[in-house]
Amino acid sequence: MITRLRTEKMPLQFCANLNFMFTESEDFLERYRLAKKAGFSAVEGVFPPDHVSVADVAKVRDETGLKQVLINIATGNVPNGQFGCAALPGQEVAFRENLKRTVECAKALRCEKIHIMAGKLTTPASAEHDATYLNNLEYAATILEQNKLLGVIEPINKYAVPGYYLACYEKAIQMIQEVNSPCLKLMFDIFHAQHIRGDITTAIKSYAPHIGHVQLAQVPNRNEPNTDGELNYPYVLDTLARNGYNNWVGCEYKPKAGTVEGLGWLRDFGYWK
Repeated sequence: MITRLRTEKMPLQFCANLNFMFTESEDFLERYRLAKKAGFSAVEGVFPPDHVSVADVAKVRDETGLKQVLINIATGNVPNGQFGCAALPGQEVAFRENLKRTVECAKALRCEKIHIMAGKLTTPASAEHDATYLNNLEYAATILEQNKLLGVIEPINKYAVPGYYLACYEKAIQMIQEVNSPCLKLMFDIFHAQHIRGDITTAIKSYAPHIGHVQLAQVPNRNEPNTDGELNYPYVLDTLARNGYNNWVGCEYKPKAGTVEGLGWLRDFGYWK
């Protein structure tokens, strides 16, 4: 089994993604307690489900002492809502309302990062989609700056979410550069990056100045990073650290045989004792 000592100079920190992990419990709030019990100090995930109040999430966050690292933007009642609407013409009002709700939630949870989701398209992307997306990101950047929050945008591969507007790293970087705000950065999900473009080493080096959050999973089956697959994760994580990333890495993978049973990689790779 591959082992690696954690880089002391630029250590990575890992948070549990509650969309994918600890789903042994259907109780969204109980997943916080399970994450804490398993050894995590932080979590990330979706905007709280409709049946769970932000107040209740804040309460369990305080109870466990877990840090809420990131939440996805609230999606509201929009087409293909679970994937957002930032790039959907005609949904600008919904986008602003969703952003407002998410900012309020983030502040209640003392969460510093919001994943701004672009939305799924039923037709090929057009100049109108691009303009809508850019305008919404510019608006979001202003709100995020006012509230001292970080927004991240994430290219998602076509196999995982067919039709998702943002499926290209060059477009993501272009939008970030055009908005030109310290409050808008790239979500670099290694699983999606391998599907979309491969050459992960060059991607990390090229995108390093823009990366605001990282997520991981093995390719192609989206399981733990030490399972069989295309990526050598000890090398990939070391490359991240050596290129200056010292922030949170979200464990957005599907546990192969139970969440707790699959956490051995954090010890094998030298991140947990």
